[in-house]
Amino acid sequence: MNKENKIKLETLLKKVANLWDLEILNLSIKTNQNPTVIKIIIKKTNGDYISLDDCVLFNNPVSEEIENSNLLNCSYVLEISSQGVSDELTSERDFKTFKGFPVNVELNQKNSKKKFLNGLLYEKSNDYLAINIKGKIKKIPFDEVLKISLCTLKD
Repeated sequence: MNKENKIKLETLLKKVANLWDLEILNLSIKTNQNPTVIKIIIKKTNGDYISLDDCVLFNNPVSEEIENSNLLNCSYVLEISSQGVSDELTSERDFKTFKGFPVNVELNQKNSKKKFLNGLLYEKSNDYLAINIKGKIKKIPFDEVLKISLCTLKD
């Protein structure tokens, strides 16, 4: 498949995704495999998690669009999946779900002497993140936080 046809196919599939309130995060077409593998990674536009049922329901409209486009003239396997679970905590839901779990907090070194802090996620407010480090609660202003990720605690 040439680059021009891949762009056309991607544009068509993005329109189909929009009708289903989905976003295509990645489209890869592996023509070096027999049959060709078309892998689509999707997410919901409202931020909810993608279920297996979502992937199954999206399969038929995508298959129909590929067939009707005549852009791919070979046999293919279609794989539709979610982006999976990230270790990085970003949403309010993440912070509620993983309260008490070990986290690694990457700090902005302009405002802090340390680069990382490890502890148990304690609390998140609009202004700060609180983690439990060996029994002591440390409040970190959000302007010092670059990234918060799940981890295993280091001694």
